[in-house]
Amino acid sequence: MSLQSSQLDSEALAWITLASAQSVSPKLWLKALEQYQLSSVELARNGLSLPDDIKQLTKNISPSLVDAATNWLQASDNRHIVPLSSSYYPELLRQLDSPPLVLFATGDKALFQKQQIAIVGARRASHQGKRIASDIALELSNNGIVVTSGLAMGIDSAAHQGALSGTTGTIAVMGTGPEKVYPAKNSKLYESINNDGGVTVTEFFPGQGPKPWHFPRRNRIIAALSLGTLVVEAKIKSGTLITANLAADMGREVFAVPGNILHAYSEGCHWLIQQGAKLVTNTNDILNEVGVQSAQLGLNVDEQNEKSTANSLATDKLLASVDYDITAIDVIAQRNALSVSQAMASLLEYELRGLVAAVPGGYVKLRGK
Repeated sequence: MSLQSSQLDSEALAWITLASAQSVSPKLWLKALEQYQLSSVELARNGLSLPDDIKQLTKNISPSLVDAATNWLQASDNRHIVPLSSSYYPELLRQLDSPPLVLFATGDKALFQKQQIAIVGARRASHQGKRIASDIALELSNNGIVVTSGLAMGIDSAAHQGALSGTTGTIAVMGTGPEKVYPAKNSKLYESINNDGGVTVTEFFPGQGPKPWHFPRRNRIIAALSLGTLVVEAKIKSGTLITANLAADMGREVFAVPGNILHAYSEGCHWLIQQGAKLVTNTNDILNEVGVQSAQLGLNVDEQNEKSTANSLATDKLLASVDYDITAIDVIAQRNALSVSQAMASLLEYELRGLVAAVPGGYVKLRGK
């Protein structure tokens, strides 16, 4: 045993040791604990008195992975190893048939004890989809809900960023070891989550890179951690729908944002709604379902007036001429009998208010009628 290993308490080290046997499912270890009335420490010792079938399991323990875990932990005070026996271990995750024996976390591990909603979706998401994910995540965070996602590009990234702008934080579940950022493009987001009120978490040991079979395992954790899963844009055959189906199988809520019937990334959401997922058009649709009262009900008079102004602006003809899909500027100009320069000048105000966004090929509507 290394010097670093000796600095962990014996119970945590025992759980790490058992988890290092990568070919043995957690379910088998937990069954052995119950069947033979052993503690995790006794099970991990591989003593002569252990039953023969347990000794066979302990042959799969990897001392090198145990050392990798303890060395990783020692490198920073912001790193945590959360064993199944820890009070920080998420209660909903314990309900899995084969829960991870240890979690490797960086950041605020107290978030594991808070209510969570998962937001997942397409990696190649539309501008509109990313804006919806970010806005809903921000509002959930401001209402005391932790937003959980998978640190992927597209919808996942937008959800994490939106939640970080709020007051509660975000959890990023990784399909790699805790120090391996995948995709590498999300390195800055990973650092922001770790250092600005969020937490990254994984069941994979330090040093382990992305493998295809890691991500279904990651998805089951996302679904298990959360009270419900919101899908924002997904194709019919996608990992996103796997996560949603896992959530449904666990008896958790499934939510979906509807979209353009001609868009491939709306197909998954529409299929989920047909199967009974709750259709979501605003954050209150989620909060009402999970029993959280929206903080927006407490708006003061000035905030209400500001919202009323925005809403009235959102109903006028110019905004109505911009679609939720990309609308060319010459089409907008034609619909309003304006020159292109006049239309662009008018749209600038909407852009500043967050009602539209300029994108390659024209504009997209973000909110409003």
